Amino acid sequence: MSENQRLAVLHGIRDIRIEERLVPDPGPRQVLVKVAAVGVCGSDVHYYEHGRIADFVVRKPLVLGHEASGTIVAVGEQVRALTVGQRVALEPGVPCGTCRECRLGRYNLCPDVQFFATPPVDGAFAEYVVIDEAFAHPIPASLSDEAAALVEPLSVAVWAAGKARIEPGTSVLVTGAGPIGLLCVQVARARAASRIVVTDVSDHRLAAAKRMGAHDVVNVRERPLSTRDIEANVLLECSGNQAAVESALRCMMPGGTVVLVGMGDVALSIDAFQAKELWVTGTFRYAHAYPASIALAGSGSVQLEGLVTGHFGLDEVTGALEAFRNDPTSLKAIVHPNSRAP
Repeated sequence: MSENQRLAVLHGIRDIRIEERLVPDPGPRQVLVKVAAVGVCGSDVHYYEHGRIADFVVRKPLVLGHEASGTIVAVGEQVRALTVGQRVALEPGVPCGTCRECRLGRYNLCPDVQFFATPPVDGAFAEYVVIDEAFAHPIPASLSDEAAALVEPLSVAVWAAGKARIEPGTSVLVTGAGPIGLLCVQVARARAASRIVVTDVSDHRLAAAKRMGAHDVVNVRERPLSTRDIEANVLLECSGNQAAVESALRCMMPGGTVVLVGMGDVALSIDAFQAKELWVTGTFRYAHAYPASIALAGSGSVQLEGLVTGHFGLDEVTGALEAFRNDPTSLKAIVHPNSRAP
């Protein structure tokens, strides 16, 4: 296409500018998507506020946003499975497909993955994006554009629950009631966990956890978590907080599974894992999780719209990125690049 589009571009810390660039043409196996909705992730906020996450440094102007949905408006000459007019959820990480990890099916660990809004790869705070056809997932009519965008964080929760092997009768402790923690609650409930307890320091977020299926919640700012609250088979650690991890480990049953989902500088005591022979694993994004996530959301087993607390147009991206800091009740801001906020 030889027309311009508008994008929100990060030029430096707290420096977002609206720019125009040419709409990209899809490659032979790519589709061009008119972006409908983009969720604001904590990683977007971190790049906006600090200019880096660990070794990922913003060294040149970067378009943020990786939780995206939209409608296909053009397809490459070799695309066969998708057609113009289909609504899709975008899986934002396209791996190389040939490295050892890709060949083993662990494409989330591909060292050469091109992941939206991870420097230097531009993201989806734009009117149009191109993506490999295999990573544009058709969605049912029952899913709104906003829900389709949130299939991305839902996939994080689905991946974590799979790593934890949650099944009927499992008791689950979720530390941290941010968007990922709240989605972990819903996925655990959908997998028939017998008891789900959530910890946080925000009464507002804990109330959301109750609405989304937690059996009980504990504000650990007001009182410590104890085995009277839960003896857990599974810990889904979504806070990245040292104190939260330490108190949670005391409530684990012997032989339980600890899945580290949240990012943070947390020191783990080997003694805590040895004494109970706990299994511990990390997570990095997800692989093969989009189909299950779309099925869960499409069936109504997981409610995604309940996470949305703010709507913003492309000109309001700065406000979307600052919503979490400015409003303690904010859970998930959504940017609509091609329209004014509804």
